[in-house]
Amino acid sequence: MATKNVHATGLKIGGYVIFDGVACKISSIQISRPGKHGHAKCRIEAIGLVDSRKIIKLVPGHDNVEVPIIEKKTAQVLSIHGDSANVMDMESYETFDIKLPSELKDQVMGGAQILYWIIMGDKVMKQVK
Repeated sequence: MATKNVHATGLKIGGYVIFDGVACKISSIQISRPGKHGHAKCRIEAIGLVDSRKIIKLVPGHDNVEVPIIEKKTAQVLSIHGDSANVMDMESYETFDIKLPSELKDQVMGGAQILYWIIMGDKVMKQVK
């Protein structure tokens, strides 16, 4: 599980963050001004990368939050069976099964190249090249 820590005020829209053990993409962030004796607060809305659920968190601006380190790799589809595809990594020639997302199910065929992400140990298909 590759992660790093970043201050909450250092996060940007379109970046990534880990909430409740789920890797998410930040859709909006609002930073309030600090009060006389208080700290700035960050309201962060994020959408899960694997399950697409929306998570909203309110954290102090000086707190550290975990950010996932995402590896983006290419693979070639060897075969398709049901809701998963057997693919081979183009760099290491490792073969493994990966789940087919519903929006890419009709585009994936044998011999096609795909882009997949490794997010916190999970492999997720993102695009057909």
